[in-house]
Amino acid sequence: MRLIAALAALMVIVLGAQPAAAQNRFWLQNNTGQTIVAANVSPSRVTEWGANILNRGPLQPGMQVWVEPNFSDCYLDIRVRFADGTEDGHLGVHACTLSRITFGSDAPNTPTSPPPRPAEQPNPSFTFVNGSGEPIREIYVSLTSQRNWGSDRLGPRQILPPGASMPIALPRTGVCTADMRVVFMDGRVMEQRNVETCAIRNFVWR
Repeated sequence: MRLIAALAALMVIVLGAQPAAAQNRFWLQNNTGQTIVAANVSPSRVTEWGANILNRGPLQPGMQVWVEPNFSDCYLDIRVRFADGTEDGHLGVHACTLSRITFGSDAPNTPTSPPPRPAEQPNPSFTFVNGSGEPIREIYVSLTSQRNWGSDRLGPRQILPPGASMPIALPRTGVCTADMRVVFMDGRVMEQRNVETCAIRNFVWR
């Protein structure tokens, strides 16, 4: 009986002398927005890097991998290499007090939504129709926000016969009213101001 008790006591002493399990295990989180193709972990006390721990392949953005170093040191150096060949690292990390070591922002990496598209401005362009019964030799059209008439829409040596039409292109600035001036073959000038054109497709000059 004494022999059995002595053996049991010896086993307790031997088992109690075993080192405690390492507490330097952690999750390696990739929040960089880039793919990590290699990662190395080594004790801070040594100068050589350990082998690549990503034995299951690259670590994609937003993903994590469980790391169990084969040494018990708490202070670790960690290096990662990205798909474009650049590198980043954390030195002297106290891994025994952490459960996660992150490259990139601490928050999980989420795609950024594209900025909202600006609201499309109404289109003030229209088709000018000569309903006057007379040929027109010059046509000027500008938005009411503009300070001048601009150039003749017909161009040199051109006329718009009665019943004919032509497109009038105006910029989308949010302004929907236009001023118009026409010059007839005999030199008479007529104008119409503040014509709303965003809500129409054709404007008939009478």
